[in-house]
Amino acid sequence: MRLDPVDLSVIQAGLQQVCDEMDLCFSRAAFSPVIAEANDRSDGLYAAGDGALIAQGAGGLPVFVGTMQYSTRVLIDMIRDGSVAGPRPGDVYIVNDPYLGGTHLMDVRFARPFYRSGRLWCWLSNTGHWPDIGGAVPGGFSASATEVEQEGLRLPPVKLFKEGELDREILSIITSNIRVPDQRIGDIKAQTAALTVGEERLNLLLDRYGDDTVSAAIAELRHRAADQMRACIREIPEGTWSSVAWVDSDGVENRPLAIRLSVTRSTDELHFDFSGSSPPCAGPMNSVLATTLSSVYLAMRHIFPEAPLSAGAFEPLHVIRPVGTFLDASYPRPVSGCAAEVSQRIAEAVFAALVDALPHRVTAAPAGTSGNFALGGHDPAADRGYVMYQLSGGGYGGNSETDGLSNGCSTIGISKAPPVEIMEQNFPVLYRQYALHEGSGGPGLHRGGFGLDYEVELRRGEATASFVMDHGRFGPQGARGGGDGAPNRVTITSDGRQWTPEHLSKAQDIPLVAGDRVRVRTPGGGGFGNPLDRDPELVLEDVRLGRYTFDEARTMFGVVIDLGAMRVDTPATARERNRAGTR
Repeated sequence: MRLDPVDLSVIQAGLQQVCDEMDLCFSRAAFSPVIAEANDRSDGLYAAGDGALIAQGAGGLPVFVGTMQYSTRVLIDMIRDGSVAGPRPGDVYIVNDPYLGGTHLMDVRFARPFYRSGRLWCWLSNTGHWPDIGGAVPGGFSASATEVEQEGLRLPPVKLFKEGELDREILSIITSNIRVPDQRIGDIKAQTAALTVGEERLNLLLDRYGDDTVSAAIAELRHRAADQMRACIREIPEGTWSSVAWVDSDGVENRPLAIRLSVTRSTDELHFDFSGSSPPCAGPMNSVLATTLSSVYLAMRHIFPEAPLSAGAFEPLHVIRPVGTFLDASYPRPVSGCAAEVSQRIAEAVFAALVDALPHRVTAAPAGTSGNFALGGHDPAADRGYVMYQLSGGGYGGNSETDGLSNGCSTIGISKAPPVEIMEQNFPVLYRQYALHEGSGGPGLHRGGFGLDYEVELRRGEATASFVMDHGRFGPQGARGGGDGAPNRVTITSDGRQWTPEHLSKAQDIPLVAGDRVRVRTPGGGGFGNPLDRDPELVLEDVRLGRYTFDEARTMFGVVIDLGAMRVDTPATARERNRAGTR
């Protein structure tokens, strides 16, 4: 079928709108702040035959681009081989098993078959981050886990809804194994409602343009997405580009893990080889294959944002399965850090490998951590238990044209930190500080953006704190002569003393009582280009605004500032003097 370009564009926008409305419904109806406020969720449409991505909401987490396609494909395969009951109209499957195309256990996927004229036409699917899924610690981020069972309840694909009716026995199994079940019931209803909205909107689109026309448009869009990605790849010089990115530790053994990457461009395709990376680790920083693949896809989406959100855009990207490394975890390896942390180190490795090949497109490394901080306890004033989950932003890397953005969302998504007022209203905490992490941006011709500096105090009762973060040992990498961003810093104030965890940004079961505090200073982005080439007036402006000290201006940028007059002290002479001092 030959399609008019205007019709093709309108249908593409219509499919996108279906997913956007699913996203909106999910967030508006969800009970948990991490979904309702932080938008840690995603919705999409997937092909009936192979689970290929048709469209995904623009406001969904990019890391789910690959994992939801992968998990839908696994579900289809399991239905075909008879290990999972086949679909009927009104069914909704639930699954969070990381080894079946997932991320970590807290990311729970729903999949609903979509029928037209009695025929399975496609799959509607979404993912939401549940603040708790049981396990050893509230929030699921067990920094010391050595097997996945310690991280929470693992669900294979099962029908939570059967022909529109909720299976209360399965619901009972879920709610009996998680904390604060009443909130999870609210999230389940929101997640299901989003799929219902998607079904209604997709039917309207098909009624308007016809099933055959929309099917032809989807096939054409997939083909064009592949062609567009290949055209982008041709911008990269032929050859092999290598990099290394480091994970601080796995939370159990206090030594770094290496992500070693070689990217080879051959004609109009890219091949990614992680085979030199560290072996599987004891702690929760293993990555399942689906997350590793998705991390590569999202990194390339950052580099080539014009490539459409379609399975076709992934076809020219070939990831050699990293067997025998911590980037291809199998049961029972713990994986709670894979989606929010290891995925960002993988993306950082891609950026570092390609920044010299595409300096006009690729940035220095961003903060690269979601700052996963969970607090669980009992609120005596409300006489109820709670699980608070906080994610936070950090600095973006500088690029060839501008400084990095400060306190931006993580590399893997568009999730924003929930408003302080919402957190204080829902949980017995007080935010004593919420500001920029000054001085954290890596120096460069274009400096990195600044991270976040916040401190939260427990107001009443007792609680335990756990966190799985990264970049505490190594700051985000600078590029093309730029300096690294400042690392993540976590400080606990309890029992009258201040201390830092052994693993710097990973710890669990930290007991807190009223008045105890946790302070987190997230990383700044890496700098881009030689910092001695930065405009001295821009350095002066940063000092004037308190972003860097006078000493940092001199040592990091080679700029001497007259303290009394607050002006650059003979810029040319000062910079030559400092250049000589760095030789």
